[in-house]
Amino acid sequence: MKPTEFAKRRKQLMRMMGRDAIAILPAAPIRKRNAGTEYPYRQDSDFQFLSGFPEPEAVAVLLPHRPEGEYILFVRDRDPTREMWDGLRAGPEGAVARYGADDAFPFADIDEILPGLLESRSRVYYTMGLHPEFDQRVIGWVNGLRAQAKHGMHTPQEFVALDHLLHDMRLYKSRDEIGVMRRAAAISVTAHQRAMRLSAPGVTEYQLAAEIVHEFHRNQGVSAYEPIVGGGANACILHYRENAQPLRDGDLVLIDAGCELDCYASDITRTFPVNGRFTPAQRALYEVVLAAQLAAIEQCRPGNHWNDPHDAAVRTITQGLVSLGFLSGKLSKLVKDGAYREWFMHRTGHWLGMDVHDVGDYKVGDAWRVLEPGMALTVEPGIYVAPGSRQAPKEFRGIGIRIEDDVVITRATPDVLTDGLVKDPDQIERFMAERR
Repeated sequence: MKPTEFAKRRKQLMRMMGRDAIAILPAAPIRKRNAGTEYPYRQDSDFQFLSGFPEPEAVAVLLPHRPEGEYILFVRDRDPTREMWDGLRAGPEGAVARYGADDAFPFADIDEILPGLLESRSRVYYTMGLHPEFDQRVIGWVNGLRAQAKHGMHTPQEFVALDHLLHDMRLYKSRDEIGVMRRAAAISVTAHQRAMRLSAPGVTEYQLAAEIVHEFHRNQGVSAYEPIVGGGANACILHYRENAQPLRDGDLVLIDAGCELDCYASDITRTFPVNGRFTPAQRALYEVVLAAQLAAIEQCRPGNHWNDPHDAAVRTITQGLVSLGFLSGKLSKLVKDGAYREWFMHRTGHWLGMDVHDVGDYKVGDAWRVLEPGMALTVEPGIYVAPGSRQAPKEFRGIGIRIEDDVVITRATPDVLTDGLVKDPDQIERFMAERR
């Protein structure tokens, strides 16, 4: 992401904050995995969105209309000894030269400097509860200033939730952001193709997961979330995590996996036959899910509401369940009663961006949000027939199917970022027949 992109975001946020406000954003802390090791560091999404600064122990401060500089970073000082162990640091000089800060200070000096920046600001934009330890620090600075109010000092009188403004900004993706998401999606497509090529009876779920993660890392990406690889009835467990079973001849396998690139996520699910050929029952159920997904994607147009894709998927799936003998009755009543929910129990999608389940309100007031260009979402209907589902016809029991793509709302037709990965059942069979 270009430095000008981050600068543009900061300017936009400061315009909304107003002249006499201050925004404070801490970086994500380092997380311990166990004794002597840490989880791979991933920057806080809000902090990353405004700064692009990749290090921990940092704080970004925005001060609209401050003559000495509106954007200040507190960062770790250079330390040759620690850098030998943990990697290079930007330091205050690098924060200015490479990350666009108007000024930067050592993080160790924050208690001395930041209270002075709070003076004469009436509103503090800050997200409470995200970093509890830092919350106490911010409250301490403000209370310390308020204790001096009797001496005539003008101190902040109001805390405002920063995420209310910032998350609405993040909901609308710029051209550069969509470009990164498109590259992440392309990596994910190739990763899923690798798994489809390897699939065969006796191959394990974790071997397919390994193919996917390999492709992510080969392209300087990481997993946006832990991959789900569920063979057979494991596909009916929505958040299946074990990825430990061998794949069986005649089963389907569901893979839900997405690459994160430069802090932007992709999210793809495909379901395909382990041996490369659908059984009649598998194909019949698969075609219902595919029809529901295509109907939902068609609703991803500006002017429609957030719930319109879900409503389209629900109608299509309910009609399919009637046709296959799962349900009987009038379609409108079955939809109204939620008769489909035993087999389709989740929503059809979610916002997508820096977080897999990205920020942004789904409703404005009591109404579903209107879809607008630049919004990105997933479309992922599914049908999950647990082995013990007595109401389902026997031939469908133990089959789980989900199909998921990443979609950007445009002024015209939906932009499906992940359409490079086959999902038509005939195309899947041809792809798998040609893989060897």
